[in-house]
Order: sequence, then structure tokens, then C-alpha cells
Amino acid sequence: MKLVIDNIILFPGQDVGAIHESPLPAAIKERYGIDFDFDCTVLRKSLDARNKQRIVYRYRVAIEVPDDKAAVLLQDNDISVYKAVEFPVIVKRDMKDTVLIVGAGPAGLFCALRLIEAGCRVEIFERGKRVEERMKDIEILEKSGILNEQSNVLFGEGGAGAYSDGKLVTRTGRPEIAWLFDKLVELGAPSSILYDAKPHVGTDRLRVIVRNIRQKILESGSLIRFNESVEDIIIHNGAVAGIVTSKGNELAGSRLVLAAGHSSRDTYALLREKGIALEKKGFAVGVRIEHPAELINAIQYGDSPFREILPAADYRLSFNNRATGRGVYSFCMCPGGRVINSSSESGLLCVNGMSPSRRNLPFSSSAIVVTVAPEDYDHDAAGGIAFQRMIEQKAFTEGGGRFTAPAQRVTCFLQGRIDPDLPPVSYLPGVRPADLRAFLPDWIADELALGLRHFGAVMKGFITDQSVLIGAETRTSSPVRVTRGADLQSVSVKGLFPVGEGAGYAGGIVSSAVDGIRCADVILTSVE
Repeated sequence: MKLVIDNIILFPGQDVGAIHESPLPAAIKERYGIDFDFDCTVLRKSLDARNKQRIVYRYRVAIEVPDDKAAVLLQDNDISVYKAVEFPVIVKRDMKDTVLIVGAGPAGLFCALRLIEAGCRVEIFERGKRVEERMKDIEILEKSGILNEQSNVLFGEGGAGAYSDGKLVTRTGRPEIAWLFDKLVELGAPSSILYDAKPHVGTDRLRVIVRNIRQKILESGSLIRFNESVEDIIIHNGAVAGIVTSKGNELAGSRLVLAAGHSSRDTYALLREKGIALEKKGFAVGVRIEHPAELINAIQYGDSPFREILPAADYRLSFNNRATGRGVYSFCMCPGGRVINSSSESGLLCVNGMSPSRRNLPFSSSAIVVTVAPEDYDHDAAGGIAFQRMIEQKAFTEGGGRFTAPAQRVTCFLQGRIDPDLPPVSYLPGVRPADLRAFLPDWIADELALGLRHFGAVMKGFITDQSVLIGAETRTSSPVRVTRGADLQSVSVKGLFPVGEGAGYAGGIVSSAVDGIRCADVILTSVE
């Protein structure tokens, strides 16, 4: 019988090597008096740093034992019968038409993989470049302040997630996650993502995974058309009939997966022009806060004897202002990483964060953002985009142009003064001392100040002259939702499947990929 055992504890430094080399089986034998060997699989591993004098790793494991032994072990509260995770099986379909997919981010790529494994053919249209070429354009921006509007941190193969921390944490509990994670490991992700409580891949590994996905798609006979955006959707009798691309190509198709990403502002404009139903959606804006990674480690780990071998520390903070009903929270925390430019339009500046797989860079950063409700901006569905652009344009001006970012020590921001100088930061092409209130609306700046003071009380040492606020962070999620029904199709046009972050139904790599997988399964089940 297969059993699950919770709360097996190992100290940092013990958790190394393959399962047969680790002390986990020995720890289980000692705890339960087991005198026989057994197969052992790690289901979950989490770092517990609540007690800084006793930082430990907690494990949930599955073991295979004889039925008579299982009956005795099941008397313990930390042991239960293992239940296998079931996820939708791919059903082979004979689909004559090619499925058209807009966008090569997580939603588009994993929708494509799912369809391909079912025997379908897909064509993906990606406005940006292959991931290797895209990285060169990002380097040019960081070194010279020159932005390629079609190839940057947000646009290109892999989507916005390809140049990020590669977090695979999600709140969704959908069964498709199991298939997704197995597929990621097959494509090059470390097997640890299958059990880490906070799995991440890192931007360096993500690039490899994205290239492997490309190869798999091309080997199937499907296509990825780079440097080619969709400029028109052909609609006949209320249904998708095809697309027209930026290269003048017109392609027929009755199923169009729209996975364009949360910053494809021209795509939203096209949808409005075509009369496709859109709705306003809440999002969040603010700044990025950067600390020396060692400072965050010291706050989170204290003087733990294991501090030197522990991973770069993270945090998650939130504050709710009862007077206004607004939330302030940390978002996309990147331990041992960098603050990066995430602009997609000339003259508009926004930032984000990333980490390599080892999370070993000198700084740690996180967005600190304030919730923006639909009623906070213009009544039009595109009002949120205008609101983002307003802040980004002011941030660009305050930074002095060429994508230098405005920055301010957190202490100076709270005291209402501008820094005479700034400590070293990771952001390229550089920062400029500025008053963040020059580009943030007063009500957002006021909420940020309240939130930061609260965070400083919760995390002693968080508010310091060493911490710098860099702005603006505006692309936390899409401010627009493309209205769809329970069948994942647009309520306006049959055969149009809006998915992922850009459609307003996901937030992050995992939820976006899962939405793409769900879309593929809906398409497959609709084939007669």
C-alpha cells in the first residue's frame, strides 16, 4: 500500500543528493520504528524559518509498504493513504483545420503542445523574436537605452515569463498542473519543481525550456511565425474565419486562440474595433523596492547557524487600509536577482524583476503595489491602459529619458525629500534621484507610504537607507478582460478563444499555461 507521511524534518545541509542518498528513509525508519526498506518519493519540501534558531526543511513523502505494516502506520495522524493525482487524458483527434494561436507565451505554447500531442497542427504568430535574438535586444536596451518595441522583456518567444524569476507558484488547484509540471521537467526544468513548496526555474533555465518547446513544435510539423503579428481578425457570420498578419499574409481558420499577453495594447485596440466584448478589470501599480540580498537574508534568517547554506530569502507582505478598502502588497519577489526594464513602448517606462536559477546575485527586489479598481479610472474598457500609460510616461520623463529609471531611497520617500545620491542598484541602464510622487498619483503614493511603514514594523530592518524604490511598476496584470463564456470562447465571436494573462484570466506562468491547456482540451472535445 502507498502511504503519505507528513512533517518529516531535516536540517539544512542534510537535504542533498538523490533520494537513496538522503537521510529521509533513515529519518522515517527512526521516527516510526520501521525495520524494513521501502521506496520513498518526495511529494513536497518547504523551508520553515519561523523559528530562526531552528530553521528546518519539512517534507511530505510517499512510501510503499506491505498492507499489514500500513494498517499499523495509519494509526498516526501524520500518515494517510496516498491518492494519485488525476489529470485530463489527451484524446487523439482527427482535426483537419490548423488551429491558429496568437502569442508564444506560456498560454500559447502549452496550448500548442497539448494540441500537438493530440495529433493537431498549429501555427503560432509571435510579434517578437526567438528567445536567443530577443536577449540581444534586451542587452542593447540595458547598455544603450534603445528599445525595440517588438522584441523586449515583454514581447518575444516565451512571453514575459521568459525573462523573470520563473516562479511556478500558483493558487489554482486545477488538475492540469500535474501534466504541466511533468511536461516542464521533460523539457528541461529541474525535477525539484515537482515537490518544492515554492518552485522556480530562473530566467537562464527558462530560455532552454523555451527553445526545447520550439523544437518540439517544429518537429511535429507545426509552425511558429516570428516577427509577425496579427493585424486583423476575419469574421463571417459571427464566427472566426481567419486572420491577416503584419506581413500581409491571410490565413483561413475557424479556431483562433488569442494568447497575446497583458501588454499587447494594439491587440486590445483591434478587438474594440471589431466590436468584441471587453470589460474593465482591477490591477495594481506602484514601484519596485530593492535591498542587498544579504540584508533580506539577515532579516529572515537571523543568526541561524545555517545562514551561509540557506537559499536567498524571500518574503510576502500585505497591508489592507480599512479606511479606503485598498490593499498594498509585495508582488513578484525576486531573491538574488535584478530589477529590469519592462517597457514595450517608446517614451514610456516601467520596471519588473528577474532572478537566475541559482538566485545568487547581490540584490533582492519585489514590487510594492497598490490595488486599482475599475472605478478608479475612465469608464471605457481601455481606461486602465490609459491610466498605466500616464504613469509610465511621467516615469520616463522623471528618469531623464533613454529608460533611466527614477529612484528614491525608501527613507527619503517616507520623509518627503529627494536623495542627493543613491546607493548601488542592479537596474540598467541606470537610475536617477527623483521624487516618486512626481509620477505616481497622490492617492497611490499615500497608500504606498502607509504600506511601507506597516511592512517596516512587520520586518524589522526593511525600512533602511540601503533600500531603494525604483519606478514605475505598472504591468502586474492586464487591466482588460476579453469576455468569454464557460466554453472559453468569446461571447461575441464563435471560434475565438481568449486565454492567459492578456485575456484577463490568469496571472503568472502556471495559471497562464493551465488556461492554455484548458483551452486546448475544450477545442479537442468540440471536434466531431
